[in-house]
Amino acid sequence: MRKKADEIKESVDLGSGKVSRLLFSLAMPTITSQIVNMLYNLVDRVYIGHMTPVDTVGKLALTGVGVCLPVIMVVSAFAALLGMGGAPRASIAEGRGEAEESERIMGNCFTMLVAVSLVLTVVLRLFAEPMLLTFGASENTIGYAMDYMNIYALGTLFVQVTLGMNAYITAQGFTTVSMRTVLIGAILNTILDPIFIFGFDMGVRGAALATILSQAVSAAWVLRFLRSKNTKWRLKGKNLRPRAKVVFPCLALGLSPFIMQSTESLIAICFNSSLLKYGGDIAVGAMTVLTSIMQFAMMPLQGLTQGAQPIVSYNYGARKAERVREAFKCLLKACVVYSMGLWILVQLFPRMFILIFNNSPELVDYASWALRIYMAATGVFGVQIACQQTFIALGNAKTSLFLAVLRKIILLIPLIYILPLFFTDKAFAVFLAEPVADLLAVCTTATMFFFQFRRSMAELEHPKGTV
Repeated sequence: MRKKADEIKESVDLGSGKVSRLLFSLAMPTITSQIVNMLYNLVDRVYIGHMTPVDTVGKLALTGVGVCLPVIMVVSAFAALLGMGGAPRASIAEGRGEAEESERIMGNCFTMLVAVSLVLTVVLRLFAEPMLLTFGASENTIGYAMDYMNIYALGTLFVQVTLGMNAYITAQGFTTVSMRTVLIGAILNTILDPIFIFGFDMGVRGAALATILSQAVSAAWVLRFLRSKNTKWRLKGKNLRPRAKVVFPCLALGLSPFIMQSTESLIAICFNSSLLKYGGDIAVGAMTVLTSIMQFAMMPLQGLTQGAQPIVSYNYGARKAERVREAFKCLLKACVVYSMGLWILVQLFPRMFILIFNNSPELVDYASWALRIYMAATGVFGVQIACQQTFIALGNAKTSLFLAVLRKIILLIPLIYILPLFFTDKAFAVFLAEPVADLLAVCTTATMFFFQFRRSMAELEHPKGTV
């Protein structure tokens, strides 16, 4: 057992070894986790969509569960607030040789995750119906949506612990272990879904039950690992009492990923309302497909940044400026190569991507030209995500928060409503809002990163008080 633990620790030595090899060894499991997690969310919808009769019950049930998605995204965003907010700070502390501080951060954030989970559970149980109606539930679908949400709410604690605490496993460099967390939940959910939905005739309630039981097993797996001797940071009782000086910096850093995730539903509402006005149902349908393509296509980028975070944070804490630079350069190159390759494929073969999600001739034709516009700036988006996530890895809360707010709230949402005023083709203008916002955000982010990253590296190499 001791030998096995030593081998694990040796394989994730963040302070030595070739950075490029280390980056991709950490990134591949995180990319796999992203894809599996996406499929995880699709499984429920696939089974629910086949409830009989498909053209009535199946269709309405699928729509009802789909309405729950924005609420689920907000729940996940709270996990990111404390997971992605605390994990980089814990990595930085470890790099400084402050292992006890790393454990203190993790323990404090765990307690806050539990507290947030309890509050969210109460809120969802009491106010689920008005929230679901706000997100588009109708009198025909609200019953199915409530059936799903009432059970899902009971598993909020498991969702928060799984998503939030798994970030601390990744931050230590144990990306294979964190990948298993997702795989365990996904496999179990796939097995339980048909049993509960069809075998026990529970319908959408069965899908929700399968999800929370799967998340419960994943949560148990995460906690078991973080309490074991194989982890670098152990979850200890003495660190569970939250302290303001520990928690508040984590919350500040976590606001960026929180806003990025929680505003997705708001942006979807803005896009859909405008497109319904200017392009009708076909435009809204196209937007659904485009969003799915964008989310799926961006997963490798998210995996790359998650793989880079432990390397950047640890070496920043260890004051190894050259390794931080090297890690960022490798991340930037990988992100740009991928995003440019994706952009070329989208511009040349848009129909290929659309057909993955829908084969309606009318929708495919409409969505094909819309996709070219919507993802027109994807080629340079690799710069945006590499720089923005590096700010988070360096613990730069203010800048990462500003950039998250800039792209989505300051730029994208207003542009959705402003651009149609200047174009004859109003629907075209709405789709154009995405690349315009992306391009402006990339320029701003790259400029800020150039100056702030140089300053941060200079401070590492020449600390105050030294010559």
